Amino acid sequence: MKILKFGSASIATAEKIKNVGTIVKNGSNNIIVLSSMRGTAEALTEVSDYLYKKNQEGAVEIINKLEKQYRELISSLFSDANFKQQAEAVITTKFDYIRTFTKDLFTLFEERVVMAQSELISSELFYLYLLEQKVKVALIPALDFMRTDKNSTPDPVYIKEKLMSTLATVKDADLYITQGYITRSAYGEIDDLRKGGSDYTASLIGVAVNAEEIQIWADVDAMQNNDPRYVKGTKAIPQLNFDEAAELAYFGIKILHPSSILPAKLANIPVCLKNTEYPDAIGTVISNNTEARAIKAVAAKDNLTAIKIKSGKMLLAHGFLRRVTEVFENYQTAIDMLATSEIGISLTIDDNKNLDLIVNDLKKYGTVSTDTDMVIISVIGDLESDDASFASNILNAVKGISVKMISYGGSKYNFSFLIQRADKERTLQILNDKLFN
Repeated sequence: MKILKFGSASIATAEKIKNVGTIVKNGSNNIIVLSSMRGTAEALTEVSDYLYKKNQEGAVEIINKLEKQYRELISSLFSDANFKQQAEAVITTKFDYIRTFTKDLFTLFEERVVMAQSELISSELFYLYLLEQKVKVALIPALDFMRTDKNSTPDPVYIKEKLMSTLATVKDADLYITQGYITRSAYGEIDDLRKGGSDYTASLIGVAVNAEEIQIWADVDAMQNNDPRYVKGTKAIPQLNFDEAAELAYFGIKILHPSSILPAKLANIPVCLKNTEYPDAIGTVISNNTEARAIKAVAAKDNLTAIKIKSGKMLLAHGFLRRVTEVFENYQTAIDMLATSEIGISLTIDDNKNLDLIVNDLKKYGTVSTDTDMVIISVIGDLESDDASFASNILNAVKGISVKMISYGGSKYNFSFLIQRADKERTLQILNDKLFN
């Protein structure tokens, strides 16, 4: 059994839905996890915002507009009058239900119920479309088996037990469709899985059924070894291990959220990134396997601010670094890179919201200077080596670039350095030419 998850962009139009239908019909006994259709979650978020502001008229206007878009989609998606009528009934029921929330006090609970309708609509319409195509398919509601505990953490024991029980009732089906992102809380209320939610659902389901593979489908190509917006001659990465993928996701490549595939990593289930536009392409396989001594990709993280604290008080002192980092903790600001010497600390942040307050507090400990519009460049791969070849090759390649900070050794999969934004494109192209070509 495989798990196939399709994101919002992959089911954005009738033609795209038909394309996804062609893809899933090629397999059997697989579970299909669907996100909401593109634009629906955004529209329902706007509806919720109006309702929080007690503007029912504004909310109803957005609801009516969204319903009209779905009716137009149904007209293009279905050819059989019977199935078209069933789809129309689904839309009528869902949007009438959403409208009931425009009459009462609106709370966070109501918002989550409203937002959940987006995944419920996309999955029910796709289910009807596959039935029209004479596919033996079953709809298994995620709200029947997905649950989080009192800490809002998925409950894998409950998920496995309920999912296997649900599948046993529809074992004659060739395919199973469910919703991503939505879940029930420990108290039975409708909730969601936060960041990377649909990928997280696919990963949790994959572990529960001990899947052969989890496939994450998008409308873009698999992970590239560099940023094609700035670099000529990039290539798809055929294989990554989970740690390399996590580094790439954090430092610029946002195809999937690292935490969303953690269950798959722990269960040793490979995750494959696929493109709905080129379904026969191999894609990128992410697993626990490591290709030894191989550089896989170069990534960039923009909009960094570098902060330098210089102080003679650091010399032979203990506790100085702790006091400095506590300043950032007090303002809930994460540190990306950090380098120290006997008389100074350099670090970077990507959130400038409290920069002035942070700098003001840091002045208690030394002289403070800042540089904005900086970029972290990261070389990702299996860089652990008994010699200095990786580090020297990377630094030699960028010897004409002004490097402000270096981070190496915190992870065997990442060599990072800080540069000015003006040098970003040139640096990415140089590394692509030197490391891959």
